[in-house]
Amino acid sequence: MRSSDQVECHVLVIGSGGAGIRAAIEASQYGKTVLVSKTLVGKGGCTTMAEGGYNAVLNQEDSCEVHYEDTMRGGAFLNDPRLVEILVKEAPDRMADLVRWGAVFDVTGSCEVAQRPFGGQRFPRTCYAGDRTGHEMMMTLKERLASTAVERLEEISVISLLSQGNSVCGALGLDRDGEMNVIAADSVVLATGGGTRIYDISTNSSSGTGDGYALGYRAGAELIDMEQIQFHPTGAVFPYDARGRLVTEAVRGEGGVLRNTAGERFMSRYDPERMELSTRDVVSRAIANEILAGRGTENGGVYLDVTHLPASQIESRLPVMLEQFLKFGVDIRKEPMEVAPTAHHIMGGIRIDPTCQTSLPGLFACGEVAGGVHGANRLGGNALADTQVFGKRAGESAGKAKERKIVIDEAQISLQQDRLDQYLNGEVNPAHVSGTLRTAMWEGAGIFRTGEALTRTLEVIRHLAGLRLHAASHRNLLECCTVDNMLTTASLVVRSAMIRRESRGAHVRKDIVQDWEPKNSPFGHTYLSIHRDGIEQSGGK
Repeated sequence: MRSSDQVECHVLVIGSGGAGIRAAIEASQYGKTVLVSKTLVGKGGCTTMAEGGYNAVLNQEDSCEVHYEDTMRGGAFLNDPRLVEILVKEAPDRMADLVRWGAVFDVTGSCEVAQRPFGGQRFPRTCYAGDRTGHEMMMTLKERLASTAVERLEEISVISLLSQGNSVCGALGLDRDGEMNVIAADSVVLATGGGTRIYDISTNSSSGTGDGYALGYRAGAELIDMEQIQFHPTGAVFPYDARGRLVTEAVRGEGGVLRNTAGERFMSRYDPERMELSTRDVVSRAIANEILAGRGTENGGVYLDVTHLPASQIESRLPVMLEQFLKFGVDIRKEPMEVAPTAHHIMGGIRIDPTCQTSLPGLFACGEVAGGVHGANRLGGNALADTQVFGKRAGESAGKAKERKIVIDEAQISLQQDRLDQYLNGEVNPAHVSGTLRTAMWEGAGIFRTGEALTRTLEVIRHLAGLRLHAASHRNLLECCTVDNMLTTASLVVRSAMIRRESRGAHVRKDIVQDWEPKNSPFGHTYLSIHRDGIEQSGGK
């Protein structure tokens, strides 16, 4: 499609998970809004898969101040304090929006939204709908979206952002047949989700390939803290094709306990006060250490046990987990699950301010693709709140942007067409490249890291990036673009990990000795862009 056939709008939202749909709903009040999705709207991304819950201060004994402190402490004080303050103050109102729009959450006997305990939090503040919380939210958001005038472009993947001067002014998309689509917009919202599919074992859906990080980076946006990869403590370890499938933190929130093969409740060695409800980085390292010490199962995991709980509690509070493991031949009411850490969430991302404005005029970001909210470790339940709080803010900010005369630069379209033509004349199967990448990232940039291993991993990434990816047909062009995004995102993760010469939150450098706690770290955010890279000194830019 040439620019003469372009779609024009006031706001373009890229991504149709919880943050993207929320942004589109808000932006639609200000002018024509287009929502572009690489899948069917609401079917891809992580929100619909999220099982655990949504954090919001609703209990009078709890407070936003305590939620703020828990979030900062859990994030090893690398969080942007301004963004955390917004999150905790506005999460209750965004929860009220969902309920008003028809979302059905579990309730107490007095008909108030029920809340369960989650790791790293001093009060039960995680609202839930059984263990299908994200699905319930998405159904509600999709119904609300249907009542707006938002135009949907489905099964189109954005392969490049378009610019006019130093400002983002739209995007180029690729449909299933390999045809380009041109979308011009006064403002663009990136809500593309995460990217832990760059790892061999991941909870992410197939769409979690880091597209937004790569798009933003190539356009010139600045990213922060990309080294901070959260490994969820509990992913399934068997059967083989189910490795990494999320075992929700709600299992531990309901009273599940972790044991090694000796029957020890081993969290007493790592966090005797919080035990299984410690933060995810601590629990992941604890499980990894038990496995490395030879106290893991034959399948390479540890046991997560809920057999001491009433069967009725498991059936009503954890129905998805029960159903999932029954398919594996395990009745969690009678026998323990086997679990191990799995790549789950990227805490870093595109740098935003409180309005969700990035470092590029015309470009906003929200949800997992944006950095700063969760610091060095995300508290379970904060991500779903993040989608609604900052999804609304991003949509509103983009909607309030001024209308302008957009003139699409044909040279930018030609550049992307040349890129696609090179794929058609390439040599290497992209599936081979992505498989090699995932293995290298798991082995060299996982839970425990060293400078030597990171250097080797970056060398592998650069070698893979130099290969000429081959698209067998126009329908395979998107696969090549996706693998290119994965390589870019992996490079950002490894380069940031090399820059941060300390252990902090989810980032552990085994080769560095330090004498400071996270709160007193001399370092702030790592930052990367096509213009500069480095690490802030604490309290500075």
